[in-house]
Amino acid sequence: MVPALIVVIAILGVVMLILSRSNNGEKVSWLQFYAKGKDAGFSFREIELLRRLAVKSNLEDPASLFWSQNQLDICIRSMVRNMNLSGGDSDTGSHDFLSKLYDYRKKIEMEKPRNKNGISNSRQINEGRNLRVLVSGSGVFKSQVVKNTSQYLTISRPISNKLPGTFSWTGQKMSVYFWREDDAGYVFDTEVLDEVFSKGIASLKIAHSESLFRTQKRKSVRVKLHKSAFLYPLANEKDVNKIEVNPGLKCFLEDLSDTGCAVTIGGKAVSGLRIKVQFALNNVPIVMSGTVRNTEYKEDLNRSLLHIEADPLPIEIRNQILGEVFGMLPEEEEDLPFRVLDEEAERLATGADPGGASHEDAV
Repeated sequence: MVPALIVVIAILGVVMLILSRSNNGEKVSWLQFYAKGKDAGFSFREIELLRRLAVKSNLEDPASLFWSQNQLDICIRSMVRNMNLSGGDSDTGSHDFLSKLYDYRKKIEMEKPRNKNGISNSRQINEGRNLRVLVSGSGVFKSQVVKNTSQYLTISRPISNKLPGTFSWTGQKMSVYFWREDDAGYVFDTEVLDEVFSKGIASLKIAHSESLFRTQKRKSVRVKLHKSAFLYPLANEKDVNKIEVNPGLKCFLEDLSDTGCAVTIGGKAVSGLRIKVQFALNNVPIVMSGTVRNTEYKEDLNRSLLHIEADPLPIEIRNQILGEVFGMLPEEEEDLPFRVLDEEAERLATGADPGGASHEDAV
């Protein structure tokens, strides 16, 4: 009992000392600060580190960092800058704390109203939305929303070599799946009402659904990019974090998060491949290994967009990626040694021959 009492007295002494301090000459309610930090899930030691960051960052209301994205960003940016200047970017303790701050920053971002507003029926699906259509006994097909009216939904006619030429869609029962950006995946059951031509496209009229089932809610924040990168087939699982010294398949990193990325490559690709993407952030080489979960092929450009689910990342790499996602990293000077030559990058960006094997040949 005596040692425990001594610890409690010591903690109360620290709190009283903090309460007697001031910020910019004004009294600050550090008791409220500690209470907010505790409610946010931080430990006493972490709250004390946050207090020091808040003071160093000259926040007018330090407790605001627990609900204000801008105030929290000021503190995180200050910590990242100090880690880079002091060499603390290799310190495990610093990375653990920074990771905790990024997790909290992600929580604030995901709780924004735009990330909470889902949709409830198929009348709210945007035209141009990519779909996956499942027909029992026939397979899964790609489609797209052509037109959406109050009476019915018009989608492009799914095409597959597996279907006989006499296959009739009218009356077919199907399940439709789609992903809504910055929201979640949705699925609903429907029936084909008619086969038509809409906007010059062979299409299907399908019945609306008043009940959408929401699945796979996005748990990460992504940043849009258009960044040179290399892609490699992952032949050996022991090489998931190995930095490759030789160029791989040239590609472009289109979006990035701590749970995955999307890349554009020349040629076609298939789902299920184990690959890794290599690029640079703030001149730091980054390797992200994972599995291709979905592909979108653009025939007119002969290129594919690969959606990759990442394996769990080392904490230093994860922090580096989240620094890019939340805009905490300084401006890059150069992407050496992993930048794609401008000439080759331009060919891929314009849909021209990327000057190498297609993804089907290379992976």
